[in-house]
Order: sequence, then structure tokens, then C-alpha cells
Amino acid sequence: MGRQRSILAFIFVLAIAAIVVLIKVPLQLGLDLQGGSQITLQVRTTEAVPQITPEKLDGVKRVVENRINGLGVSEAVVQTVGENQLLVQLPGVSDPAQAERVLGGTAQLDFRRQRSGTEAQLSVEYQVLRGLLQEQVALSQGNDQEAIQKNKEAIDRSSKAIAELFDKTDFTGDSLRNAYPQPLGQGSNTWEVVLVFNDKGAEQFAQLTKDVAGTGRSLGIFLDQRLLSAPVVDARYAETGITGGTASISGNFTTQSANDLAVQLRGGALPVPVEVVENRTVGATLGQDSIQRSIYAGVAGLLLVLIFMVIYYRLPGLIADIALVLYALFTMAIFDLLGVTLTLPGIAGFILSIGMAVDANVLIFERTREELKAGKTLYRSVESGFYRAFSSILDSNVTTLIACAALFWLGAGLVRGFALTLALGVGVSMFTALTCSRTLLLLALSLPSLRNRNWYCPNLSAAPSLQAEKTS
Repeated sequence: MGRQRSILAFIFVLAIAAIVVLIKVPLQLGLDLQGGSQITLQVRTTEAVPQITPEKLDGVKRVVENRINGLGVSEAVVQTVGENQLLVQLPGVSDPAQAERVLGGTAQLDFRRQRSGTEAQLSVEYQVLRGLLQEQVALSQGNDQEAIQKNKEAIDRSSKAIAELFDKTDFTGDSLRNAYPQPLGQGSNTWEVVLVFNDKGAEQFAQLTKDVAGTGRSLGIFLDQRLLSAPVVDARYAETGITGGTASISGNFTTQSANDLAVQLRGGALPVPVEVVENRTVGATLGQDSIQRSIYAGVAGLLLVLIFMVIYYRLPGLIADIALVLYALFTMAIFDLLGVTLTLPGIAGFILSIGMAVDANVLIFERTREELKAGKTLYRSVESGFYRAFSSILDSNVTTLIACAALFWLGAGLVRGFALTLALGVGVSMFTALTCSRTLLLLALSLPSLRNRNWYCPNLSAAPSLQAEKTS
């Protein structure tokens, strides 16, 4: 009896701890419940990379994950789909166009040296490009697709003409250690992006600025083959160049555009180009409706199971109901502690596991009834019920866990969420059925007022003497 009380005290402490966790830590909701964006990225081949290998796909995945971390999106999911696609889920993201720009951009940064004698030509080409960019902003307000396309082609030609005025170097964004946005001045609405280089990059930057200092030629900072900035280095740096390993890119950035560029640079360049083939937005209204319906379904299913267990199994059914409530409490707390992102399929897995948790109790109680009908005492019948039903419970749960493992390993997206929640639910259900139910049943048998055999097996004809009951 002392052992059962100790286990009961332990279960009580676990229940209090689970309640505290659920109150203090909010559940993490997935894309289908919280709303947000889902983007499918198609990885493209190039002449240098004619085939997308698993290693290349994994490299793209790491870069995308780094960029998502820079966006500050919590509970984002990046998964490979097939041999050349990535599925990116961004819960809570309200601007899918921004996410598409950041995730799909190549962000290949490099520094170039302006060719001698091209100063005047660069000035002319730069003015032409600025005019085209202003025209692009004006055209974006209308719907003249032909004019927009012509403007885009003119910008490409102008950018290419400017790029030909610079000589490429081996100084690229690979030497970048950090990048972050900052305002150009206190209270300014114009931002710049500060670059911090590693030791190798600091030496390259010092040498490059030394070569162009005082010559009137520019240091070209290019992103994806397009000129971002072309600063002229003062003659005072002609001997040493700009040391310290830092530089800044200015180009009339807004807060958002500066942060987007910094995220791309910190995340690194994609090893191969990608194309956004689908950008789907899930509204928060749909998520709230789904949550409400899921709660109704879960509560209704739980109540029906509780009522059935009490009607059919009497006192053991009531004890199973208590264990089932504890199961739901423990499972939700584990979801919180492990950071499980709850999705609609995840909720379905949880509700399904409720039925499986009752299934274990059904096996135990049916075996207990058989033992009572065979003439055994209450205590012996309960002990035999748990002992003899254990192998069946273990077999059914192990096969379910094997199926969950296969779904989690081979599935993607929401299927994996279903498999994870179902597997966790199965594990907790074994604990509550074999520990909570058993402890509460043995505690009930220790109370003389609860030893009526008809409360355990209705319409029992044979009734051995209660004096033979062993309760401790």
C-alpha cells in the first residue's frame, strides 16, 4: 500500500508540473493554424552544376535556413521535397513577397576595381541607370506590362555596360564575417549596410582601396552582377588603404531593404540558383476557425469516450477516465517542453492517440473481467488483468510506433507532424494505462467500501468470500 501511495504522489506532482508548463509556456502553432506563408523553391542546374546532388540540395537548404533565422521567423520549417525542391513554411509571416525576395535571391557579393580612363563613361552610364530605375518605380504603379518589360531590359543592358567598366578581383563575399543595417545618421530615414570582414577579407579590402585611392577611380561593390555602390577612396589612404576590416554600402536603402540585404549577405550565396514556383498564403482567419473546430472535435471525442467507459466498465471505467485526463494533460505539456509545432494533422494524431490510450485500458479491464468470472479474488483479478494484457498492449503500441517512424522518416511537412504527435501520445498512453490506472485501481481495492465485485464486473454470478481479498 505504501508503494501505491508513493506512485500516486509522484503522479500528482507530475500533474501539477504539467499544469504549470501549460500556463507558462504557450503552445506553438503551425502554419495552418497561425497563418503565414508557404513557399516552394525549385533548385535549378547550371553549366557548372549540371546535376542537383543531395549534397547541393542540402547546401541550399542550409543557406535558406540561415536567411530565415535572419528574418526572425520562429518555428519555420524547411524541408527537401523530391530531388530538387525545398518546401519553406513561415508561420506568422504577413509579407510573402518580402520572404520570396530574401529566400530566392542569390546575394553574390564581389568587389571590383574600376578600369583606368573610364571615369567619364561611368558617370554617364550611372546617370542613365538612375533614370531607368526612377522610371521603373513610376511604371510599377500602372499595369503596362510591355513598358515594364522594356524598362527591365534597358536596366539589364545598362547594368551590364557599367559592369564592363570594372575589373573583377578575387575579393568576394566569402570573406564576409558579418553584415548589419544601420542608419546613416541619427533620426535619418536612409540606411546603410555595414560589412565586417575576416582577416583575409580585411587584407584584401585594404589592398583594393590602396590601389584606387587618389586615382579618381571607384571601388565597385556589386551584388548579383549589379552595381550597388561605387565609392571613391580618398588620397590619404594611398599608402595603407582602408584598414580595420569594415566597410559600408550606401544606396538609399530603407529599413526593410537594408535588413533584407544584410540577411542575404549573412546567409551567404546560394550554391546554385533557385526559383520560387509557388507562394501560398494561409490566412489567420482560417487558422482560428481550424483551431476552434479542432478543439470542439477533441472535447467531443474525449467526452464520448469518458461517458462510454463509465457506463460499460463502471468503477474501472471511471478510473480509466481519470487516467485519460492525466494522459491529455501530460501529452500537451510534453508538446510544450519539446517545442512541438502543433498543426491540424498533429491535432488529429493527438485525438487518435486518445482512442489508443483507452484501448490499453479496454484490454486490461476485459482481462480483469475474465479473471473475476473464473472465480479469482478482486485483487488477483486486477493483477492478472494488467499482467496478461501487457504483452498485447506492448505489441499494438510497438507496431504503431514503427508506422510513426516510417511516416516521420519518409514523410514531409504536415505528415511528419502527425507522426510525431501520434508517437508521443502512444508513449504517454502506455505510462498512464500501466501506471496511473493500475495505481488508482489498487488504491480503490484498499478501501472496503469500493470492494463490491459488481462495480468491476456487473451481473457476476459467482462471488468468492471477500475475506479472501488481498489488498496490500
